[in-house]
Amino acid sequence: MTQTSTLTAVRLGTTGPSVSRIGLGAMGMSGMYGASDERESVATIHAALDSGANLIDTGDFYGSGHNEMLMAKALADRPREDYLLSVKFGAMRGPGGTWGGVDTRPEAIRNFLAYSLERLGVDYIDIYRPARLDPNVPIEETVGAIADLIESGYVRHIGLSEIGADTLRRASAVHPIADLQIEYSIVSRGIESAILPTARELGVGITAYGVLSRGLLSDSIRRRTSFDASDFRAHSPRFQGENLNRNLALVDALAEVAARHDVTVAQLAIAWVLARGEDIVPIIGARKPERWAESLAAVDVSLGAADLEQIEAAVPVDAVAGDRYADAQMAMLDSER
Repeated sequence: MTQTSTLTAVRLGTTGPSVSRIGLGAMGMSGMYGASDERESVATIHAALDSGANLIDTGDFYGSGHNEMLMAKALADRPREDYLLSVKFGAMRGPGGTWGGVDTRPEAIRNFLAYSLERLGVDYIDIYRPARLDPNVPIEETVGAIADLIESGYVRHIGLSEIGADTLRRASAVHPIADLQIEYSIVSRGIESAILPTARELGVGITAYGVLSRGLLSDSIRRRTSFDASDFRAHSPRFQGENLNRNLALVDALAEVAARHDVTVAQLAIAWVLARGEDIVPIIGARKPERWAESLAAVDVSLGAADLEQIEAAVPVDAVAGDRYADAQMAMLDSER
């Protein structure tokens, strides 16, 4: 395991923008993992930008618009060319955070975008993507509508999220796709069989979320025994009962590998994803500046073949217990079909 030195930039796919080697995921700043502190959230966004990161991922439904308004506050004094906004849309929310399905009809897309531009205080979105595949709208229609918004100057690039290989081919036939945002980590490797090879064939980048498996692949989770009802993990199969016990044993094994190389479990997990290829850009959901600093250090970790073998031995493919989402949410994922 060797050290490098700086946060470099890579192109997102063959047609996407130049992005920092890791990006910042902002979802956790709007309550998905329990209460968050606005001042710390803003400080984390500033720390990421100051470190050379330029990719920030948000969604119009995170906190029912709260996340976008938080972005506007944090980015108000930053030059627009210094950051790239990746925005997910389409998820319908009700009062109290209830789920109302997905809507990616062209008229709905234009409506969502108008509100996002206003909340974010910007004239265009760098990467615009449906959060999930709408079963009632052909992907060609959705992509075509975003392509029209590119022609109008309101969007720069098209991204997708949690779709399968066949859908990705259909989408790419309509308009170039910059990236596919999808879960990928040491314990979530489902994309390796068909989705990742297809993305590479089509020149589509991967923005990997869930790199730490919602905190499972970290040192802090080993000290947690329960989660607040407002925390996503309170309802996640991987954090329930015996599943959690089995998964913590995997983390303990991974921690032994990390300790031998003087890095944290989180840093090892991020470095592992970085090692899978420069076409894969991890999106790190840090909520505090110190967590971002820890994640940033992972870019300086280079894993050799022996290191990767040790990690594979500690956490074999499919060793994790429990799905990454509850059954109802898994059923909505085109990527899992």
